[in-house]
Amino acid sequence: SRKETRLIDSPAAIAVVTEDDIRRSGHSSLPELLRLVPGMHVARIHGNEWAVTARGFNDQYANKLLVLVDGRSIYTPMFAGVYWNAQDSVLEDLDRIEVIRGPGATLWGANAVNGVINLTTKSAKETQGGLVVVEAGTEERPAVSFRQGGQLAPDIYYRAYVKYFDRDGFVEEPGQDGADSWDALRLGGRVDWEPAEGDRLMLQAEYYRGSVGEHFEGTSLAPPFQTEQNLIHRNFGGHVLARWTRPFSDRAELTVQAYYDRFHHWDGDTPETRDTYDLDVQHRFPAGTRHDIVWGFGYRHTADRLAPSFYLSFDPERERQEFASAFVQDEITLKPDRLTMTLGAKLEHNESTGTEFQPSARFLWSPTERQALWAAVSRAVRIPSRYDRHARLNAAVFQPPGSPPLVVALLSRPEAQEERLTAYEAGYRIEPHANLSFDVAAFYNDYEDILGYVSAPTVFESTPAPPHVLIPLIFENVLGGRTYGVETSVQWRPARNWKLVASHSWLRMHIRPDPSKEVESPRHQWQVRSHLDLPKETQLIAALYYIDGISPSLDNDRVQLPSYLRLDLGLSCQPTEALTVGIWGQNLLDPRHPEFGSFKTNTLTEVPRSFVARATWRF
Repeated sequence: SRKETRLIDSPAAIAVVTEDDIRRSGHSSLPELLRLVPGMHVARIHGNEWAVTARGFNDQYANKLLVLVDGRSIYTPMFAGVYWNAQDSVLEDLDRIEVIRGPGATLWGANAVNGVINLTTKSAKETQGGLVVVEAGTEERPAVSFRQGGQLAPDIYYRAYVKYFDRDGFVEEPGQDGADSWDALRLGGRVDWEPAEGDRLMLQAEYYRGSVGEHFEGTSLAPPFQTEQNLIHRNFGGHVLARWTRPFSDRAELTVQAYYDRFHHWDGDTPETRDTYDLDVQHRFPAGTRHDIVWGFGYRHTADRLAPSFYLSFDPERERQEFASAFVQDEITLKPDRLTMTLGAKLEHNESTGTEFQPSARFLWSPTERQALWAAVSRAVRIPSRYDRHARLNAAVFQPPGSPPLVVALLSRPEAQEERLTAYEAGYRIEPHANLSFDVAAFYNDYEDILGYVSAPTVFESTPAPPHVLIPLIFENVLGGRTYGVETSVQWRPARNWKLVASHSWLRMHIRPDPSKEVESPRHQWQVRSHLDLPKETQLIAALYYIDGISPSLDNDRVQLPSYLRLDLGLSCQPTEALTVGIWGQNLLDPRHPEFGSFKTNTLTEVPRSFVARATWRF
């Protein structure tokens, strides 16, 4: 909401993964933590890649979810998604993960279509002293984090950290090595100036580099046409971010944020190098007693360099893009402590589709202090990515007897237009008791002009040699349809030392004229998590997840994946005030199972049963 708000007073489908949830889960990566969020579909493709989204349209290159870290966007305009194997953090420094299921475009702009995720780290003031975390297990071999925090001067705090991990690869379905191991070194720091009253200043910087393995099946014009490769990619990147906040009162403040981000990332046999400069300004102020107004503007400049291959090429190979935006949102109190209406809109200009208008209207009725009903209607767009506009992907090559080679190619169009969503949502929250709460949200999404492939006449090409016949599939704004569903969650404390969390999500999709999109996201998902505090600072953690069967794309084919039940168990204890140790088992119900397919190989990788032990020492 771009301001501090109580969860029960938020007119949206919002979930918060707390610091305690993160610590107890035993997860070692950011996408795995998102499994804790009701309604999120998190599917592991192989050892270092995930498909992550909310409310349908999951994909290896899911492109309808905006992800932020401390307000810094980490999606790439290459495909309007996230390279999850380039994202990491010292998880003990995470304060919370806030997730909006549903559009957030009015405040956060284009591509915030099906949801917004914001990972927020703790301030340097909250991370004083030293921290060492050591992990080892069947996947970790090993992982080590070190962080040191202190004071530079009165009211000026810092932390510096370094993290290294080396994660083993998975096994492919026939029992072969998946060639998907993953290691990375990450180091950075943060400085916070936090006087008791007055301006606040934050400066953070980070650098990472690592190796990512993948099994890749490319194409060529020479027999055998399909080439299998085990690739090792050397990726690196970093950013510098600064934020200045001037508070005027409890309801008024000015925030200015700027960052520079650079990364070099391989995907398949194509490297992407990108530089991004971003400026964001927002101002909050009251107007009378009934209006709480937030407005702001932003500017982003991004430049890329893409190296071509026969499998995937871009024209042009270099591109610069500029984005300018402005937004305003007014929370109007119609009846104090009972009824509010929030109206807002964002104007965003880009060089691909021009100016986009993304409005929303939200209503919140609180009949009592412990319950709230809300409803919303919103418009959001997804701007065509670099791949949508300038790519050619030679997906398959074959040669019938007596014929020149035939090349099946996916071709994008510079004229591709934005995808549009009109979303209708409603929800109800109630806390009948201090130890019990319910949250239910329902949605109906109407999509227009979604990009999909249509066939086109064949073309004879003489270059590159040898001469061949092109069978083109053209990217066009030809798909539409609707999705709808219900997401329910409950939290209950049957005893002071025992917490239970349960959730269920139901999703239906009707996409025309390509119903294959309807089977890439599960119809039903549910989870039950138990946190039990035992004597002598001992904690027992259990989590049971059910995911319905899906049928994702597997290179050029579609594969049926059955439903699966996942059980995670963990036990941690604190033998001294400074030391915490724990052991977790994950995917305990079966030796291994597949969760999603890859566009880059015809072979499924299976997620194995795993164990990890962790020791955390604070000093």
